[in-house]
Parts: sequence; C-alpha cells; structure tokens
Amino acid sequence: MWKLRRKTVLIPLTPNHSSSISTSSSSNITANPLLRCKTHHNSLFYCNHVSMEFDSSNNPHLRIHDFCEMGLVEKALLAYKNLNTLPLLRTCNALLHGLVKARCFDSAWDVYRDMVARGFSPTVITYGILMQCCCVQGDLVNARKVFDEMLDRRIEPTVIIYTILIRMFCNEGQMEDAKGVVRMMKESGVNPNLYTYNTLIDGYCKVADVERVFALYRDMLWKGLRPNVVTFATLVDVLCKLGDLKAAKNCFAFMPKFGVVPNTYAYNSLIDGYCKVGNLDEAMNLRVEMERCGIFPDVFTFNILIKGLSDSGRLEEAEDLMQKMDTVGVLSNCVTYNIIIYGYSKKGHMKKAMEVCSQMTGTKIEPNVITFSTLIDGFCKLGDVKAAMGLYTEMVIKGLVLDVVTYTSLIDGHCKDGNMKEAFRLHKEMLSVGLKPSVFTVSCLIDGLFKDGRTSDAIKLFLEKTGSSFKIDSSFCSLNNVMYTILIQGLCKDGQIFKASKFFKDMRCNGIKPDMLVYVTMLQSHFLSKHMLDVMMLHADILKMGVMRNTSICRVLSRGYRENRYFRSANFCSKHLREYCRVFYTRKVQVVTP
Repeated sequence: MWKLRRKTVLIPLTPNHSSSISTSSSSNITANPLLRCKTHHNSLFYCNHVSMEFDSSNNPHLRIHDFCEMGLVEKALLAYKNLNTLPLLRTCNALLHGLVKARCFDSAWDVYRDMVARGFSPTVITYGILMQCCCVQGDLVNARKVFDEMLDRRIEPTVIIYTILIRMFCNEGQMEDAKGVVRMMKESGVNPNLYTYNTLIDGYCKVADVERVFALYRDMLWKGLRPNVVTFATLVDVLCKLGDLKAAKNCFAFMPKFGVVPNTYAYNSLIDGYCKVGNLDEAMNLRVEMERCGIFPDVFTFNILIKGLSDSGRLEEAEDLMQKMDTVGVLSNCVTYNIIIYGYSKKGHMKKAMEVCSQMTGTKIEPNVITFSTLIDGFCKLGDVKAAMGLYTEMVIKGLVLDVVTYTSLIDGHCKDGNMKEAFRLHKEMLSVGLKPSVFTVSCLIDGLFKDGRTSDAIKLFLEKTGSSFKIDSSFCSLNNVMYTILIQGLCKDGQIFKASKFFKDMRCNGIKPDMLVYVTMLQSHFLSKHMLDVMMLHADILKMGVMRNTSICRVLSRGYRENRYFRSANFCSKHLREYCRVFYTRKVQVVTP
C-alpha cells in the first residue's frame, strides 16, 4: 500500500512529461455520466475560488483570465510571457486551469515551473489544478508526488483533492490504496462527499466487489447522502454485467423513490444486460419506455440492440433498426456497421457483408482495421483466400496497420489452403513490424505443418515458440490447451503415440488440464496400438480429473475395451454412460416440464 513520504519532494517535471498521457475519447466521456459529473465537479473547484478574486478593471492579468475562459490558451500564454510586472498568483492559477482544461499539459507544467522559479508558494488551488492535470494524464506516480509535496508544505487537501487521488487509484484497480486515502481524509477531519462515494463505488464495480459496493451504498445513505443518477447507473451497470438482471431491475425501479430520473447510461446498461441473456423483447421494450419518458436513445443504445439482434441471428431486423437510426436523428457509426458485417461474416454470408461495407463507405464512414479483419476472417473461413488477400492489399494501400487478429486470420487461411510458404511469409512480416504472434497464430502454423506432413518442423516450431528448447526466439508465447491439443492430435494421426504421450505428460506437469478432445485422441491411438496398460493409466487419470461423465470418452472406452476383450472394463464404462444419460435426460425433462 502507498504510504506518505513526509520528506520534501520536488516534483521532477520534464519537458516531455506528457509521454505518460492517457486520454479518453469524447465518445467514452459522453457514454459515462460518472466522468461528466466528475469533470463538472472539478471545474467548480477552480471557478468558485478564482472567478471571485478578479476585479473588473481592464488589466493584463484579467485579459489572461478572459483568454482562458474563452479557450484561447495560446493568447493567454503570450500575454503571460509579455507581462511587464510580476504575475499575480491568481493569474498563474487561472492560466494553469485554462491550460489543463485545453489539455495543453506540457505548457501547464512549464507555467508551474516558472511559478516556483519566481518564488511563488503554490496554494491549495494550485495543487488542486495540478492533481486534476495528473488525473487527466493518468499519471499516478506524479500525482502521489504532488500530494506529498502539498502535505510537506502544510497545506490541507480539500475533499475534492482527496477524491481526485482516490479516483486515480480506482482507475488503476488499486482499491487498498484508495481505502488508505479515505482513511487518511477521515483522520484529517475531511468527510467524503457524494462524489467520493460515487468514485469508490465505481472503483469497486470495476473489480467486481459487489459486497463492498453495496456496503458503501448503505454507508452513504446512513450518513444522509442522497444517491444521484450516477450512483444508480453504476449499480445497475455492475449488476447487469454480473448477470443479476432481477437485482438490476429492482435497483433501476428504486430510482424514482429518491427523486432520481434514469438517464441514457442507466437505460443502456439495463438494455445491454437483457441483450446478453437473449431477452431481446424486454430490451426493445426498454427503448420504447425511454422514448416515452422523454429520454432519447443515443448511438450506444442502438449499437447494443443491433448487436443483440445480430448475435441472435436476426440480421434483417438489425439492419432495419440501423436504418431507423437516421429517422430519429441518431447517426450510425463505424461500430454499428462493424456489428452487422460481423454478423453476416459469422454466418458465411460474405456477399451481404460486402454490401453492408459498401453502404458504410457510401455514408462517408471509412472501414477501419476491425472492418477489414472481420471480412478477411470471413473469407478465410470459407476458403476464399484470394478475396482475403485482396482486402489485405487494400488495407496496405489505405495505410491501415494490420493487427495480430488480421495476420492470424490470413495465416490460418493459407495453412488450410496448404500454402505454408505464404503463411510463413506473413508470419515473418508480422514479426518485422513488431507484432508478437498469439497462441492462435502459432497453433495455426503447427496445424498447417502437420497437415503438410512436416511433423518434425511442427515439433520444432512448438519447442521454439513455447521456450521448451534452448532456442527461444523473440516471438515466445505461453503454453496453453489449444497448442497442446493440436500437437498431440497431429502426432497421434502421424502414428507417433509415444511422442504424443510425452507431450501429454508435459501438459499435465505444466498445470494445463487436458480437454475431452485430447483424452479421446490419446485413447483411440492407444487402443489402436494395443497399449492396454497405457489405456488403463489414462482411464485412471480421467477418473481422477472428473471427466468420466463425458459421453464421447465413455463411448470410446466402452468400445475400445470391448474390441480388445476387456469386457469387465467395458461394462463399467457402459454403466457410467447409461447413468450419465439417465441423469441428463431427467434434468432436461424437469426443465421443460412446467
């Protein structure tokens, strides 16, 4: 946990300080009311302290303030540099606030350094602005230093400054440190306000600690703080993400009791929850309810509904809903089109997917990397590698940078097409541009080598890519179930059961649980080779791992034992199979019967 350092800290503010900037898109700010409220809250922090300090006389200090208010920060900076007299502290604070608001972070830190160099002692207002700057930049390290320096100067942080620091810890998922700051502020006699509670609730929601979320909610009610729309929207969102729609609906219905009107974000969370469980009728009803209450759906609302329809295979309805967006004044975006393109590509309807892509460009929306990756993957899955490579060429011409997903789709397509030379060329290309192949990329290459009859090369590639040999290249990737399954299947098909057994043991030693496919493949190979002792050892392992109830495994064991005249073992497996089927169908009848 972070502890305060009481020694004097001079913040290392370098010209390239903004290298750690982590900004959010305007669409994300619009979608999250918590961010909107926090931004407004921090603007009030400065305005309430500074605006009253200026008199109305026409002087250069006031001009700097006016320039900042109008967003003309370049003119404000120029006026600051041209001052003939020592600037006032309130002028510096006004300029700092304007620069942070305009996201001119380098200039803000330059002004702060100039203030310190001129002998100014920063005030609580100055530190509040600096903390907000660190928050917008996502610079938790420097925020800690600013906070420590503030305490060293015997300046008491306000509830807003504490909340900013808490928010930064919450954004990083460091909830213990956030708790430490809350404890510190209480010891200093500063009581958390509604914004502090909302920040903490949002932080615990991000780490899915629902118990703590509702403990905070009860605590704020006990202290007489009335939850606002941000509080309820956050609670509804986390409950929907956890799949507890009943609780989410109850929480949503509780809002009017506190005089809180649901906003678009709260409705979107609930609609998304119903879409994810396949209850599209209820999701659609919520959209109608929104409009009836005078809350207009935004692009996120429509995208959620379109995705729900697309995932359910109702692509025509999804397209109709997209067309309806224009009639209600909501413009579809790249995400909207990508959802429908993905839906058609997943079903193998590539002609329709390309038509939607053409509509997309017709509305002046340029396809992005996700659009091309989706189309390339769709064509590769249909075996149309030529069309996929055509899209690849178009991406290169447009200057779009291919990602790992795009390369993996193309490599998989060429491997299935038997063109290993082109597959490895693409693999080499992705390495040259600094992309690290994923587990699936390597798995495609290994599978392709096995199908091409190059078993030794497949094993060699597996060892190189997983670090299981002395030769480890820069594209090292971690072991997983998929890679082992492909390797073991390939070796068994090639008749190399002993090598397959070796890798099976390695798989278990590395803590990777074999799936049903691995067990079935190994059993079939051992039965075929009459390795009955190995079969029995594998059977014991299956019982130990608790996968005996799988019907495929039971059938393979029962048939294999019977063919090899191990009738007692065959009867044992048949009994397991019958018992499993009886339990399965009993449960199915209980579910179906009202």
